[in-house]
Amino acid sequence: MSNLLTVDEALNRILSAAERSQHETVSLSDAFGRVLFEDLVAKRTQPPFPASAMDGYAVQAVDIENAPSRLKLIGESAAGHGFKGSVSKGEAVRIFTGAPVPEGADTIAIQENVEADREHIVVQQSEPSGRFVRPAGLDFRKGDVGLRANTRLGSAEISLAASMNHSAVPVYQKPRVAVISSGDELIEPGGTLEQDQIISSNSYGVLGIVETAGGNPVDLGIAKDSLEALNTKIEQAKNCDIVVTLGGASVGDHDLVQQALKDAGVQMNFWSLAMKPGKPVMFGTLRRGERVQIYLGLPGNPVSSLVCAMVFVAPLIQKMLGLPTDLDFKNAIFACDMPASGPRQEYMRASLETKDGNLHAMPFTNQDSSILSNLVKADCLVVRPANAEPAHTGETCEILLL
Repeated sequence: MSNLLTVDEALNRILSAAERSQHETVSLSDAFGRVLFEDLVAKRTQPPFPASAMDGYAVQAVDIENAPSRLKLIGESAAGHGFKGSVSKGEAVRIFTGAPVPEGADTIAIQENVEADREHIVVQQSEPSGRFVRPAGLDFRKGDVGLRANTRLGSAEISLAASMNHSAVPVYQKPRVAVISSGDELIEPGGTLEQDQIISSNSYGVLGIVETAGGNPVDLGIAKDSLEALNTKIEQAKNCDIVVTLGGASVGDHDLVQQALKDAGVQMNFWSLAMKPGKPVMFGTLRRGERVQIYLGLPGNPVSSLVCAMVFVAPLIQKMLGLPTDLDFKNAIFACDMPASGPRQEYMRASLETKDGNLHAMPFTNQDSSILSNLVKADCLVVRPANAEPAHTGETCEILLL
């Protein structure tokens, strides 16, 4: 067992094979969750003019420094309908939030501090020059870099891109990720089960992980346990960037995935890891013209498939998109004693509780890799190194949040 590849080395090999995705331009309405290919520069200044931050009256600060002050009301400035003239000594313009501050005015007397009639106002409180005035360019100026390359576009980033007057943005193409389930025993959800069959569930979770990571999931369904069926599915995936197979990755008589991949010309890099769950993980590459296609064979047990997809598939997609690939490890405290671990790095489903500002992790008693319900109940995965010494309640452990 000691000669098995470590998880870290396996991930390094996979990420080293990743090629950066090509780019495309998409409309802003389709850009949520996408990753910028290059810096995005502002096409305009925001705000483009000095604007009022409050409802009130635009005046000259010198006119109200000895408030109360009586001023002549000469007009109105609203958002989209600015006052066209200028404000001179002794004058005021009614103004609303977001409206342009008229030329000559340099401060805003908020309406709570003003008494007004049709022709005059009385300002009850002085305000310094610039009070409640947003200067032009307060947010950004034309030519400023508003968003950097490799930024994932969330709600705030999309809004900023729109404000900078971009209707479309350059983004990395989503890696196309084919997912192939394999096994005579599998049928799709909703089907009628024979006595020796089970529902195919892994693919749906893996496809979700692919989409969350930023990939374009391609569900190729179920391949029966024959080289012909597997070869057909592999051929269907020829235009994808990543091909993920589920099941058939072990060494039994019916585990044909590795042979099928070799038949397709895939250069196998490794096919076994010091990982629990997830020992039978395969990785290989196939050059198709100018691009390299990456193949990952994941175990068939449901929890194994999902944990391996989190650890290997998601970082691979993120690498291709120019995103950070580091798994989000955090520290917690064991809420129970733990025996020594075995020769494989373990990813144990656990619940979390916060006490005294610290996270306390309680691994579930049953860690069987077929039990999906435990994964649903879990708050995290406790990561235990291979051959770890026994741990005691209160000692620090490393976790991956779910």
